[in-house]
Amino acid sequence: MEGPISVTLSDLAATGRLAARLAPLLRPGDALLLEGPLGAGKSAFARALLRALAGDPGLEVPSPSFTLVQSYELPGGLEAHHFDLYRLSGPADLAELGWEEARQGLVIVEWPERLGDQRPAEALVVRMAYGAAEEERIATFSGWPDRLKELDS
Repeated sequence: MEGPISVTLSDLAATGRLAARLAPLLRPGDALLLEGPLGAGKSAFARALLRALAGDPGLEVPSPSFTLVQSYELPGGLEAHHFDLYRLSGPADLAELGWEEARQGLVIVEWPERLGDQRPAEALVVRMAYGAAEEERIATFSGWPDRLKELDS
């Protein structure tokens, strides 16, 4: 499989199903970068992914819009860190957020363009975009061609 994989998500439930398919592929040290405009579904995808990783559909997953980062201890010893860098002025502020330490676990980053030179080259990029219908979204995955084969179905 070469090139990006695009998946049409008809609604929030479809976003949750896609996140559940991605969850078993994630490992410590991975970076998942969520790109897209405001309201395109980045936070919804991150929330669904964290719930799938935790095995808990009711897991409280607050948006890190104001705290900038939320951390989670997940089953199997996986530590996940959900960053929302929208309000970050640039990569120099990452040290205060514990970026280097967080990279030992899974990092899920909204607004990754704020990472600058700290952007992990080996990251999986998920570009969220509006679809044709009101609730429809398009998720386009770039990176990890060997690990994402099952999403391309």
